[in-house]
Amino acid sequence: MMLAALALLAATPVAEEPIAAPGPNGPLSGTLTGAGNGRPVVLIVPGSGPTDRDGNNPLGVKARSYTLLAEALAAKGVASVRIDKRGLFASRGAVADPNKVTIADYAVDVHAWVTAIRGRTGARCVWVLGHSEGGLVALAAAQAPEGMCGLVLVATAGRPLGQVMREQFRANPANAPLLADAEGAITALEAGRDVDVSRFHPALQRVFAPAVQGYLKDMLVRDPAKLIAATRLPVLILQGDTDLQVTAADARALAVAQPAATLALLPGVNHVLKVAPADRAGNMATYADPALPLAPGVASAVADFARAKR
Repeated sequence: MMLAALALLAATPVAEEPIAAPGPNGPLSGTLTGAGNGRPVVLIVPGSGPTDRDGNNPLGVKARSYTLLAEALAAKGVASVRIDKRGLFASRGAVADPNKVTIADYAVDVHAWVTAIRGRTGARCVWVLGHSEGGLVALAAAQAPEGMCGLVLVATAGRPLGQVMREQFRANPANAPLLADAEGAITALEAGRDVDVSRFHPALQRVFAPAVQGYLKDMLVRDPAKLIAATRLPVLILQGDTDLQVTAADARALAVAQPAATLALLPGVNHVLKVAPADRAGNMATYADPALPLAPGVASAVADFARAKR
């Protein structure tokens, strides 16, 4: 009888409910997972592009990383809210054009979410977890830290975006024919100039599409090391060492810029928070596999940091 009861308990789904925050023209939409009296609450700020609240995007990422993280945190007594960005998915009514945004706009949305979460859960403050580009958003939002307990920066670049983009393009040998155009476009955008992509390879036309060039210009002038240096909140820097997009050197650069931060390096963990080999093909295969579990250590590091007494 006891074994049967335990099996039923294990099969019980994590409690989830919808939650909303005000956006510019309409509501922002999210999912509240594992809420309970006195539980810490983590706001999960998604990464770049059309990434949804589950950590998936229509460009081939189906890893469900944010859903898995939310479920694992709930099992450890930590609630979470994962969100759709303004203009996308269930938050599409928040703005007319999802491409006409800036990091500052997303930071405003973080503050809207913090207020909404505190009102809904009664939490004194909210932990803001930014994944990848979401880490830059979290850092920007933390320059006005009211209502935030602290930051969790997951796979977050420690250098300006231009340096990271150049490194990513150079890391893939298949990009060799595209490098001159790609690096020229980055340099122009860093200087605030528009880029004519009409003669570019179709893959580069998508990366540097005119519709997103305003957003890229805004991102390229932001230095995460300077932002974290100005942050007075508790910070956890969490980085996997088989991440092909952001490196352990980025995490260390953030830790150097903010010596009070806690640095956690996870062996064998990649950008989508799965156990993955260092080779590109095997690593990238995990991006499209929702059945792979969250890498061990990810949820524990976040939960332990959020629950710690300070």
